[in-house]
Amino acid sequence: MSSAPEPAPSTRSSAGDWWTLAKPGITALICLVAVGGFVLARPDSVDLVRLGLVVGFGALASAGSGMLNHYLERDRDKAMRRTASRPLASGRIHPPTTAAVGLTLVALGVGGASVTLNLLTGVSILLGALTYVVVYTAWLKPRSSWNIVIGGFAGSAPALAGGAAALGYWTPGVLAFALLVFLWTPPHFWSLALLLKDDYARAGLPMLPRMDDVGFSGKVVVVSAVLLVPPSFLVALLGPVAWPVGVALVALAVGFVVVTAPLWREVTRVRARRGFLYSGPYLLGVVVALVVNVPLLHLGFAARF
Repeated sequence: MSSAPEPAPSTRSSAGDWWTLAKPGITALICLVAVGGFVLARPDSVDLVRLGLVVGFGALASAGSGMLNHYLERDRDKAMRRTASRPLASGRIHPPTTAAVGLTLVALGVGGASVTLNLLTGVSILLGALTYVVVYTAWLKPRSSWNIVIGGFAGSAPALAGGAAALGYWTPGVLAFALLVFLWTPPHFWSLALLLKDDYARAGLPMLPRMDDVGFSGKVVVVSAVLLVPPSFLVALLGPVAWPVGVALVALAVGFVVVTAPLWREVTRVRARRGFLYSGPYLLGVVVALVVNVPLLHLGFAARF
């Protein structure tokens, strides 16, 4: 059976459409995680030039990966109300053009970081892009309800890139932070999937642990939130972290558990929405805590939990 012809590009395309294709929300999150990895690796001396380079090149690669994600999911997007109006799904931008621009941006991000910073930073960015585009989007997402567990490494890669940009290697604290981000991804996306279960089912995407058992899926969200507590302790113990920051990291993780705990008893849209709405500010709070850690250490707070 021949595939359906691509929709012709529309004259209605705009700069805003390209902004959408770059997934600015995810790109901003990627940049924040890179900042967290950078300041955690070397809080005693933050080189703003190197920090700006890893954030800039990471943003290029993230935007390019977002475009490739849109390209690969253009047909599935048509089947979901939430995504049917996206630029490729609605035919406002030509798919091959999007793929070409996306590949170019990823290459610029990986190559630029490798040349101006170090090879490990470039490799970290490349691993993130490959995981998001190839492993998660192209391979696992349409096949496995546990897709986001492996795909979560794409969110951890910026932490590794930030640490590598600061020191040229990964410290134990940075690895613990990368683990935290890896474990944050499932409860974040599964809370959203509980809200959009019917939409994902229409598109044929198995986005929950059990599409046929929402109650089980709610319990998995709670367990995945609990799993954030141990890496929070690890970041505080293995990284040069002032004790108030360590307390904040653990408190944020416990807050995630408290917010999602009602899903263990019953899954409702209100409860799922609360978990999803907490998940984004949670990670932002973690990064802010790591940034605040820099002046706290300079003020003499003990680097012990």
